[in-house]
Amino acid sequence: MLPHPVIGLMVKAPRPGLAKTRLIPALGAAGAAALAQAFIADSAVLLRGSGADAVVLATPAEATPALSAVTGLPALVQRDGDLGARMHGAFADLFARGGSPVLLIGADAPTLPPQHLGAALRLAVTNPEAVVLGPAEDGGYWCIALTRPQPCLFSSIAWGTASVLAETQARARRFGIPVVLAPRWHDVDQPADLDQLRRDLARDPWAAPHTRAVLASDAVPIPA
Repeated sequence: MLPHPVIGLMVKAPRPGLAKTRLIPALGAAGAAALAQAFIADSAVLLRGSGADAVVLATPAEATPALSAVTGLPALVQRDGDLGARMHGAFADLFARGGSPVLLIGADAPTLPPQHLGAALRLAVTNPEAVVLGPAEDGGYWCIALTRPQPCLFSSIAWGTASVLAETQARARRFGIPVVLAPRWHDVDQPADLDQLRRDLARDPWAAPHTRAVLASDAVPIPA
C-alpha cells in the first residue's frame, strides 16, 4: 500500500484564561488568547502547504466548528484524558481514516520552517518501523510520527516537563521501537520564549503572518 501521510494539528480553543496560560503573566489572558489564535492560523498555513492531508484535532468538543473555520481544515474532537491519552487517541482516529504515516504537531511553533516539517514527513515515510521525533529546545518534541499504533509511547511520561523527549526515547528503546530524529526547533510556551519569537520574525519576513499581525496590533502587549 502506498504511503498516505496525514498531519494532525492538536489545538485547544483560543479562549482567554484557557489558552497559552503560561504566557498570561506577560501578556494578560486576552493577549495570550489572541496570540494562540494566530499561532493556530499560522500552523494551519504550514500544514496546508505540506502536500499531506491535514486535520485539526480540537478541544473542547464544542469548539470544533470554530477551529475548523479558523484553520480551513476538517476537524475531529480530541479524546479525553491527559496529553498522552489524547495523542494516542489522535493517532488511532487518523489511522482509522486511512492515514499512514500519521504525524502530530501542536500549534506552539508558528515559525517552524516548512523544510523541517517536510523532513519529518520524509523520515516517517522512509522509516516505517520507527517513531520519528522532532526535538524541541525545551526538552519535549515538536512532532511525533508513526506508521502504526504504539500506545507504549504515551504512558508513564511526565508530560509538560523537560524530560519528555528523553523519556519517550527510553520507552521506545524498552519496547524495541527505533527512533529517528527530525530537525530540532523551539516552541513558544513561556514569556522568555517571546524573545526568540521576535528573532524568528525579524530573520524571516515571510514567517508566521498571522502572528506577526497580532504582535503589531494592540491585542498583545508584548513587553519590551
